[in-house]
Amino acid sequence: MSKERDRERAATDAVHAGMQPDPVTGAVMPPIHLATTFERDADGGYARGYVYSRQGNPNRDALETALAQLEAGAGAAAFPSGMAAAFAVLFALEPGDHLVVADDCYYGVGELLRGPLARWGLQADFVDLSSLEEARAAMRPNTALVWAESPSNPMLRISDLQALAELAHQHDARLAVDNTWPTPLGQQPLLLGADVVVHSTTKYLAGHSDVLGGAAVAREEGPLLERLREAQDLAGIVLGPFDCWLTRRGILSLPARLERQTRGAQAVAEALQLHPAVEQVHYPGLPSDPGHAVAARQMHGFGGMLSFQVRGGEAAAMAVAAHTRLFRRATSLGGPESLIEHRASIEGPHSATPGGLLRLSIGLEGVQDLIEDLDQALTQAQAG
Repeated sequence: MSKERDRERAATDAVHAGMQPDPVTGAVMPPIHLATTFERDADGGYARGYVYSRQGNPNRDALETALAQLEAGAGAAAFPSGMAAAFAVLFALEPGDHLVVADDCYYGVGELLRGPLARWGLQADFVDLSSLEEARAAMRPNTALVWAESPSNPMLRISDLQALAELAHQHDARLAVDNTWPTPLGQQPLLLGADVVVHSTTKYLAGHSDVLGGAAVAREEGPLLERLREAQDLAGIVLGPFDCWLTRRGILSLPARLERQTRGAQAVAEALQLHPAVEQVHYPGLPSDPGHAVAARQMHGFGGMLSFQVRGGEAAAMAVAAHTRLFRRATSLGGPESLIEHRASIEGPHSATPGGLLRLSIGLEGVQDLIEDLDQALTQAQAG
């Protein structure tokens, strides 16, 4: 099946997966089931399938069904944040297990591995996973998981996910991929051999900057998926029914939003590449980008995120962010509004992000308006 057909099928799934009309009223949009507990049958059973909301809820089932279908996985588990989803995947490992982790992975994952999970007994080496040689050199006899982001946050490095999956499996390890930025419409790591995919559903999937959530999708039934569901049930880290409903509603418009945001990011990247105040643009859609060839092979479009480095370092970058009018200075991404963020000052002492780097999340505004906003901000920063 061609990449184009894959993306068209995924767009159909975004609308229909898990979205059956309400059998009682015929409502096309499912109702929100806020109940925390469900009635037993006269014989003591639960023929209708639900016992207690920590263990299952119709809205969570609809969202998890959609996520599993979109990612071509065997099953999904929805959590109250992306970090909760990451924690559930990592906590499924055993004390003493070793991980090979992207050295510019999402900052919170790095802090989790350096802090609480290191104290619990996990060992992690942080390497540039865009280099298969570095990844191979970091593998140990006790390596249980390779944790990748492609594109990475915030440098947009591209890793060859199929090659990483093969490497992990040669060492009896699993490959986990944070697929928040590309979304399932932009990349399907499980079809490239990954074992589990993690999302902050807060971002593109929910898509409106108004609901916190996360999810993990496993490629196959088995111990990993069982442990993810165990974390939901026993630890109680579940996404509430209203948040599940909002996230599933957001996915309905994901195909249209992502297509526009991707077109906008490409145009902004091309414009910034020509700007005299810009030192470097990080975006895999640019033919000059080191990861372009791999991204073109494994992605469906290059996504709505990019970053760029301003000439003059941190002070110049902060001045640019201070002068934008349409871009909001805020953390997060994937919403309808365009955002700009100076990552190094957010990430803290372990940050490897260059001081002059600004990360952009392209929203739904007119792309020429966004380009003009960045141009005037760069001009004012230079003049000041």
